[in-house]
Amino acid sequence: MYHSYDGGGVKIDGPAVLVRKSVTDDVSVSAQYYVDQISGASIDVQVLASEYAEERTQYDIGADYLLNKTIINVGYSNSTENDYEADTYSLGISQDFFGDLSTLSLSFAYGSDVVKKTGDPTFKEEIERQGYQFSWTQVVTKNLLMNFIYHVVTDEGYLNNPYRSFRYLNDADDPSGGYSWLTEIYPETRTSHAYAVRGKYFMPYRAAFSFEYRRFNDTWGINAYNMDLGYVHPFNEQWILDVHYRYYSQGDADFYSDLFPRADFQNYMGRDKELSAFTTNTFGVKVSYEIDTGWSNDWLEKASVTLAWDIISLDYENFLDAREEGVPAGSESAYSFDADVIRFFISAWF
Repeated sequence: MYHSYDGGGVKIDGPAVLVRKSVTDDVSVSAQYYVDQISGASIDVQVLASEYAEERTQYDIGADYLLNKTIINVGYSNSTENDYEADTYSLGISQDFFGDLSTLSLSFAYGSDVVKKTGDPTFKEEIERQGYQFSWTQVVTKNLLMNFIYHVVTDEGYLNNPYRSFRYLNDADDPSGGYSWLTEIYPETRTSHAYAVRGKYFMPYRAAFSFEYRRFNDTWGINAYNMDLGYVHPFNEQWILDVHYRYYSQGDADFYSDLFPRADFQNYMGRDKELSAFTTNTFGVKVSYEIDTGWSNDWLEKASVTLAWDIISLDYENFLDAREEGVPAGSESAYSFDADVIRFFISAWF
């Protein structure tokens, strides 16, 4: 696969390869190699630093074991870049019930991250993450499939970005006096909860509608929700068209502010735009083509080519564009930008 993200002054792209192999009738193993090549500068970097380039590599391995109607899966993932390393271990189990009309899935993931800072060899912080997920899938009718998911994640350690700063007024009574910057101060613990209801309705002419409603909240005071709609339509035996729309809305964290009155205004202070109040609108199209493999003399069982393109619009409500000059602090325009996400991949079954 080739994947690309371009938006907000940052471009991220690279290749990915995924291989899955059945070892026996009951066991399959998988391995993935994924690369992000990052260049450019987001608005945070443009305000305080200069453009940069780096590379992130990720390795994933996993195994699935089928025991009657139970599937057990284990996995390990390692992600490495010049100033961050993450190791994640996962375990999951799913069980079919009631004549395979219901499926219960439980999973657990443990992560151990190391945070570093370029230019400061003495800086080294750690993060510990634990995630639990419960999922129930139900065949409601011959055309309707429903899924309910509950997900909780706990994080502990150094949870902010060592390069990011918050800004505060030099004089709380006079915004025209300018502002200064200090490194953000975050809580060292965070617990988040997410609930989602998903469904897929199959049409008589082989097409399908899908939908999702999801709510999110955490101990930092963020409340968010998203709604997704999708439609999949096959054309003849080779072409499949998939269109989808997603709306996301988020409130800001308790300790977020675009501009604080003073440097010691409160215990925790952050200006990360991802902790601010914002909305996103995403429209995506995916086209898949199944390749005729008759020429392969049964060496190639099946193959397909897929191109997906998402257009994302992000509008921040209380994160302001500090690059603007000639206006009093706190009077800048609200920041917004558009992004394109492209994925092109080839799949083959041998």
